[in-house]
Amino acid sequence: MSNIVFHAGTVTREERARLLKQTGATIWFTGLSGSGKSTLAMALEQVLIRHGHAAYTLDGDNVRLGLNAGPKILAETRGYGAEQADRFGLGFSAADREENVRRIGEVAKLFADAGLFALTSFISPFRKDRDAARRAHEQNRTGAIPFIEVYVNTPIETCERRDPKGLYKQARATVGAGQKAEFTGIDAPYEPPLAPELTFDASTQTTEQGVELVLKYLKDRGLLH
Repeated sequence: MSNIVFHAGTVTREERARLLKQTGATIWFTGLSGSGKSTLAMALEQVLIRHGHAAYTLDGDNVRLGLNAGPKILAETRGYGAEQADRFGLGFSAADREENVRRIGEVAKLFADAGLFALTSFISPFRKDRDAARRAHEQNRTGAIPFIEVYVNTPIETCERRDPKGLYKQARATVGAGQKAEFTGIDAPYEPPLAPELTFDASTQTTEQGVELVLKYLKDRGLLH
């Protein structure tokens, strides 16, 4: 029998909203590698902070260095043994990608519940995992938390041409050698959102236009006070 019981706090979300002059929310940027998710999220974060709003970007690569680190990083930086590192570390299999999104969805929900704008920048390729993160926000114990899905729908041709980390080139070479790269968009699937709140295409829109798009949505929904 579990002894874990939810313990409600005494500070209400309304009190946090009055203090921060905003209603906390998760803004979930999803799209292919190189699509411009992190660029847009961090530009939005900067503008929000500049205007006196509390925001924090949870970037996919950064989270993979700590909370969702792989076995190798856990062994090298935390001193985990092989069994422990394999048990808790996350790779890039379908199951590990699912757990990666689950963990970050829970962290983002906590940030948003505290009144911040949690900006998450993750490929998050599977629709069911993003939908599960949305449900977790909608079914939050102390009341639903806004979940705003931003589909960064930059064509793969543009992403591959930009390829800031050389990952597409590496994946193409791996697949060309007859091996599995497990790279989203190359030999691993990406399932686009069916009804995202917002859509942005870095091949036809500037980062500044993307920031304005999200800001307008936040204002229209009354999340910026």
